[in-house]
Parts: sequence; C-alpha cells; structure tokens
Amino acid sequence: MKAVRFDAWKTRPTLVDVERPVPGPGEVLLKVAGSGACHSDVALYAIFEEAIAMPQLRPAYVLGHEVTGWVEEAGPGVVGMERGDAYMVYAARGCGHCSSCSRGEDTLCVNVASMTHLGSGLGLDGGMAEYMTVPVRNLVPLEGADPIAAAPLVDAGLTAYHAVKLALPKLAAGGRTALVIGLGGVGQLAVQLLRQMSAATVLATDLKPEACDLAARRGAVIVDGGEDQAARIRELTGGRGVDAVFDLVGTAETMQLAQAVVAVRGRITVVGLAGGRTDWGFYTTPFEAEIMGTYMGTLEELHELSALYRAGRLEVYVTPCSLDQAMDAYGRLEAGTMLGRAVVVPHPDAAGVAVEGASQAEPATV
Repeated sequence: MKAVRFDAWKTRPTLVDVERPVPGPGEVLLKVAGSGACHSDVALYAIFEEAIAMPQLRPAYVLGHEVTGWVEEAGPGVVGMERGDAYMVYAARGCGHCSSCSRGEDTLCVNVASMTHLGSGLGLDGGMAEYMTVPVRNLVPLEGADPIAAAPLVDAGLTAYHAVKLALPKLAAGGRTALVIGLGGVGQLAVQLLRQMSAATVLATDLKPEACDLAARRGAVIVDGGEDQAARIRELTGGRGVDAVFDLVGTAETMQLAQAVVAVRGRITVVGLAGGRTDWGFYTTPFEAEIMGTYMGTLEELHELSALYRAGRLEVYVTPCSLDQAMDAYGRLEAGTMLGRAVVVPHPDAAGVAVEGASQAEPATV
C-alpha cells in the first residue's frame, strides 16, 4: 500500500510502498477515509532535530495523526465492530495503565519518559496511508456523519475543544469576553466552540484578511493589527480586559499581546507551537491572572466533540486531496497559503469525494 513516511530529521517525507499492516489482539485494521495534514507534521520534518525533539518522535514512521476511517478487519479478541462503520481515531497513546491513561488523558501519561512513541503518526505509524491499525479503545464513532470533514476535528478540533472547555469557568457569567489570536484551522474551530459553549463575546485577530472574514461570519468581532491593537481590545471590553485569551500562534509577540489585554483573574491559554517566550512580573501582570499551555485533549473529550459534530453544530473547511498530492498540501502549509485543513483521501471512490487537487478549500457544513 502507499504511505507518506517520515524517514529523517530536516528531510521532507516521501510517498513510499509499504506492507499493509495486520491488526493484532484488541486492534482493528482501518481503511483510511481522511488524514489531515497538520502544522505539527511540518514541525516534525522541517524544524525538529535530534537535539531538540522528544525522543519519542524520532523517525522513521508513517505520518498522519488526524485520521478517520472505516473498519476493514477485526483483530483477535475484537467483538462488536462492524465492517464499514466509520470512526475517528484518538491519536494519543500512553502506557495504558497509569492514572492519567485510565482517565483517557494519554497526553499526560505519567510514564511518557519510558514510552517509545506519543501516538499514531507521532512515533507510531499513522494514517497518511491507505490503511492503519488502531486499538479499539482509541476509536470514536461517527455514526454516519461525513468522515472526511471530521478528520481535522481529531487534532485541530480536539485541541481547541480542550482549551475552551478548561477556560469555561472564566466565561461563566454575563459580560465576559474571549479573544482568539490566530485564525488558522484551530483558531476557526475555537471561535465556533466558544460561540457554542459560552455566552461570551468572542474577539478575534489574524494577519490574513480572508481568515478574519471567515471568523466574522462565524460571529467573532474582528480586531485588526497595529500598534494600538491592545488598547482597542481593552476598549472593546470596557477597559477591564479579556477574561480568556487563546493564543493559537505562540510567538513572543502574540504572548505579549495576550498579557497586555488579559483581565484580573483572567486566563491566557497558549496553544500555538511557535516557541515564543515571555516575561512575567508581579507589577506588570493583572492580579490572579493565569498563563498555561495545553496539548490536544482527552479521549472523553473527543467523544464529546464527535457528538457536537454529529449534531450539525460545527462547520469545517477541508481541501480533499489524494495521497499523491500530500506533499503539495504540506508545501502549502509551509508557505502559509492553506485556508482550512488539507485532508488526504486515500480512497476517494469509497469516500464519494472528487479529488481534483489542493488549490481550493471547500466548506463542509455538517
């Protein structure tokens, strides 16, 4: 079968022929419906190297951690899985027996230092391929919902959902405000989830006009950039500042903006992986304001997100492309020209999707 494999640091992945995997005990063989091309993949092959990357991410393996698919074959001991049923794949894989993993918090696995991987497409072979094997525990049902548009929800959606859910106590009163910095795939979903899960006024900002326009159509109040941006944000909040700031970029500049606008007892959640750093000072930070980082989310939260998706409460923009076009999609991610999420569709006929290239993002309203 064909697969996109990451073989060495600072080297672009390649499309190769590999053996189709065989499901082991407690696993299923999944026929991949969609596999999202993520900025994290670009970081793996273009930015990381032995000196800075977690050892669990060391190549070589098949990429793809935003995956949906259909059950093709059940491994030994697996019952209750019907061939052709569609599922999301929870990518994180912890040790499976620590206190965190027992709660479905594999991203916080207590024994991560002894693990050889972080998850599917993150040290283990992922879903940027025609088929992959998945433990039954990591499958989240789609129940007839479109699996192609669902693929970005596995990481981009789950990351946004986890960050928003943790911040909800800061927004659980009248007159509260949230700010989303960065309106890529994760940011667009964060705007929608804030509108779905809270009564807060949602402010949003990005350097790309088309991304701002899309967020505005989803109910966000857009704040343009510029030297007086922080002052304008504070003016929109009546001078009190923002109760929950979500930095989906993670540069020093965006973190400093977050600190300049956060309210007393507010929260800054840094999700972006740009690697920025910032200073904290007692006299320059509002009292009892928090700053924290989050990473993906829990297995339970992916079930909750799937329920929102199946209920038609989320809109996801995807660009379907073939496995042969996967590297073109990664190229657009590197260039910053991708609006929405590129989703590789290894079996377009089975998915009922016309794959004509990766040049236009098509809205999938679910």
